[in-house]
Amino acid sequence: MWRSLLARTVFGLVLSFQGLARAGQETPAPDEPPLPEFVLPTVEVIGKDVPDAPVDSAQRRDPTGAITVIDARERAGEARDTAELLGGSASLVVQDSGGYGQSKSLVVRGASSNGVLVFLDGIPLNGAGGVADLSLIPVALLERMEILRGAAGARYGAGGLGGAVNLVSRAPSSRLLTSGEVTYGSFDTVMAHVAASGALLDGQALVLLHGGRSQGDFSYRVDELPALDDNPLTQEVRTRNDARGGGALLKYRHGLDGGGRVDVLAELSLEDRALAGTVQNPTASRRQDQTRLSLGARWGRPFGDTGEGSARGFFRRDWLDVTGGTSGVDSGAQRYTVGGVELEGRVVLGRNALAVTLAGSSESVTQAVGGQAASWWRASVMAMDELSLFSERLKLAPSLRVERVGHYSLLSPKLGASVDLGHGFGVRANAGQSHRAPSFLELYIRQGLLLPNPELKPERALSVDAAALWRDDVWSVTAGGFAAVYENLIAYELYPPNLAKPYNFAAARVWGAEVELEARPRTWLTATSSYAWTRTQNRYGDPRYFGKELPYRPRHKWVGRLRVGPDWLNGRTEVLVQSAQLINRVGEARLSLPSRTWVSVGASSTFLHRPDLTVSFDVKNLLDARTADYTGMPLPGRAAYVTLAVSLDPSPSEDSHVTSPP
Repeated sequence: MWRSLLARTVFGLVLSFQGLARAGQETPAPDEPPLPEFVLPTVEVIGKDVPDAPVDSAQRRDPTGAITVIDARERAGEARDTAELLGGSASLVVQDSGGYGQSKSLVVRGASSNGVLVFLDGIPLNGAGGVADLSLIPVALLERMEILRGAAGARYGAGGLGGAVNLVSRAPSSRLLTSGEVTYGSFDTVMAHVAASGALLDGQALVLLHGGRSQGDFSYRVDELPALDDNPLTQEVRTRNDARGGGALLKYRHGLDGGGRVDVLAELSLEDRALAGTVQNPTASRRQDQTRLSLGARWGRPFGDTGEGSARGFFRRDWLDVTGGTSGVDSGAQRYTVGGVELEGRVVLGRNALAVTLAGSSESVTQAVGGQAASWWRASVMAMDELSLFSERLKLAPSLRVERVGHYSLLSPKLGASVDLGHGFGVRANAGQSHRAPSFLELYIRQGLLLPNPELKPERALSVDAAALWRDDVWSVTAGGFAAVYENLIAYELYPPNLAKPYNFAAARVWGAEVELEARPRTWLTATSSYAWTRTQNRYGDPRYFGKELPYRPRHKWVGRLRVGPDWLNGRTEVLVQSAQLINRVGEARLSLPSRTWVSVGASSTFLHRPDLTVSFDVKNLLDARTADYTGMPLPGRAAYVTLAVSLDPSPSEDSHVTSPP
């Protein structure tokens, strides 16, 4: 198919340019706007505005929210995919179905992956099924990730039951910069990207090409007769785990009179991967071929000393082809299209900072099987008032979004508050309501043995959270709790004789606690840690499920990370501990995924300058802990990778030898 050929072409171009550079170690040009001072993870600074952040950034959209910002440049060369970076944050659980290129989605604070919104520079990435697949977003594209945990409906719209993630792509430079990186490792995995940035037509431009592939097969041991004690394990090989893909990112930035700016983005992603199916129903030849084209443009400018505004337009088209299925189950080709505009303004009037957002979009999906098609419009208006009192030590942030999604009318209010107690201490609290309208697939499109249900109601979440904060020049700590009630949750139930159909069932409860810690006592020493304790309870009236924990929600998750050393030689280690999780609603312990402890270690050295040459070595899952995905398929064990990166800045400057801080 032409998309597979194009993916191979892009991948070939990437490998042919691997002698160029790594932009993750670029020094921003003096005329570029500085990035917000966020690190991994960032603990909120109470009572302090972030003047350098754009009006539509997470910290400006929700000034009292539970926000973590991850600087992807600090992890350049060591993370294999976007999900790996996000998985280190509190209350974020990655649902992984395999290695490189296999589907990856997020569960945030107990909300399903279709209740978490994901954006790329403000362009929505959730597809027709309501789930955003993180495997289509390579780390090479990203500059930072903005994560909002909790009710996100008021600020981001329908779908944000558990939170929202905005992936911010790399910014172009006014200086000529070239960069490249190539990685090779376990399971015959190869990844690479090249990038070039510089001045163009009175502005700055960035071109980035990326590609990769993985054979993916690996061996594992299985107990074929678990009911018998001391039964010998059988060696098996996990197949149908291969994937390949590539893509491109084009960005252009142009400054305007009066401090305004225009940003234009075009992003193409292509992926072809095998689909293994489930343990009970494995597939022999099923494959998925997916292409995504995203286009976006944003204009923004200040108005005097107290106002600022922005306008954004976006378009996204997904092509999804699934082949090799059995008769009556194959879904065939699917096309999903979304496009829209968003206007946002903010003005400071005395103690009040008023923000208003107007948004409208259109969505459509077509399915080859049966000539099925559906489309609808979305429209919303949002208003927020950020009220500052007592010399800005107390902030109140009420907001309200009124939204029309298809034939559903949704109301999403939120109230946030923060208090700066002085000496680095503060507290924040939020309460809000969010909705998720049923997806196109749940409402209208039959997929094999899954039937649609046009009578579905929107899901609703009522959420509260609160946290105490402390920060100084070395330490930052956040500790708090959260709770949510989910109503009209959608789940597929058996529809006799052999079909399944989605229905709304009563409710579920989620509550828990989060702790985030960061320490930077030296420029060459960084330590971070996050812990989340999450409890869930099914409130569905069926006695088989009532009071049971929800599946795929581990109670405990802890991540600790340590990085030591300067750029010329540094080492790092990361430990992720995640408790067992159920795989069905009955709550039987034998039907669960076991707890896991993943230890990863690595080292990097930038041993040459002008051009900067960096070599990295990483071992993932050092202890070879074996576990399975949410369908029961085994996941890869220990893996090792070597990365070579080069960056070149031919323009003379005083800081040309400065690299990114460790």
